[in-house]
Amino acid sequence: MEIVKVSASREYDVIIGGGILSAADGYIEKALGGRPRLAVITDDRVNSLHGESLERALSGFDTVKFVFKNGEASKNIRVYGEILEFLAENSITRTDAIVAFGGGVVGDMAGFAASTFLRGIRFVQIPTTLLAMVDSSVGGKTAIDLLAGKNLCGTFWQPSLVLCDWHLLSTLTDEIFSDGMAEVIKYGIIRDRELFERLLLGGVREDPEAVIARCVSIKRDVVNEDERDTGVRALLNFGHTAAHGIEKLSNYEITHGRAVGAGMVIAARGAASRGICSDSVTEDIIKAVRLYGLCDKCDFSAEEISEVSLSDKKRAGGSITLVLPERIGSCILKKIPVEDLTNFFRSGLNG
Repeated sequence: MEIVKVSASREYDVIIGGGILSAADGYIEKALGGRPRLAVITDDRVNSLHGESLERALSGFDTVKFVFKNGEASKNIRVYGEILEFLAENSITRTDAIVAFGGGVVGDMAGFAASTFLRGIRFVQIPTTLLAMVDSSVGGKTAIDLLAGKNLCGTFWQPSLVLCDWHLLSTLTDEIFSDGMAEVIKYGIIRDRELFERLLLGGVREDPEAVIARCVSIKRDVVNEDERDTGVRALLNFGHTAAHGIEKLSNYEITHGRAVGAGMVIAARGAASRGICSDSVTEDIIKAVRLYGLCDKCDFSAEEISEVSLSDKKRAGGSITLVLPERIGSCILKKIPVEDLTNFFRSGLNG
């Protein structure tokens, strides 16, 4: 078992280990300083696979549960409102807490509800996917999607505890596991060449604990330095500007991980075309993306992706900030005029 301590506006532990879900009651009691009522927020897929296991683990708590349909399409104002009404109907108070039990969508939705219900109550993240374990469960970003784009309505609200039981990964499909690998690859590219080279050798499923812990440690360091995403935290968006556009253009039929895979390749090719990195960097990124079954291209045009991306949070007035690789293990933030974004995406798509 490994423990990564996060020191943001709320200090908390990210506990990583195999089989720790069964001991969730003790970890949660310690983190919350007692046994408040818990509102479990999950989706129908996770509930069918692991709901009974969580109920057994939390048998010492008074719990209620809200289940919504799995998938990005549920990350909207309507379902968010239903969660708030559920919390109110069940008399959840400021001394109680929410448990987010699922992947990135569940974590975002439950975290956003926790940050706004009664002007903020505590919550615990128990991620069930690789993507959520290595990335979205840590750092305190919460959000829902709007019609104009992804994650446009949200808050910064740190959890009180994150429990990553990697035994839960055994029920993931290859596609969902690959989605998480996009974020793992991202961490190697932005901060850790050694991690990236390890990924090229494969074998992540054989030692997930070490990989999860390394990714969480990288994110912890970035969040501790820039919790509110005003500087260096933007590096965590590598590949995401194009990816969010690709997701929306596909009506979210292209999953986040696959869109990020394509987005990283677009960013690398665009950077190479401007002399920011060598062609070999792009080739290494494409190799990693393909190795883990992710997309390295998309069917949308530069104009289409650009139009959607200009609604992205990373836009500031007449410019938008891109995350571009200099070499494996090091990326830079590059601000470009919005009118140049289509040209950048065009070079990234055409390579």
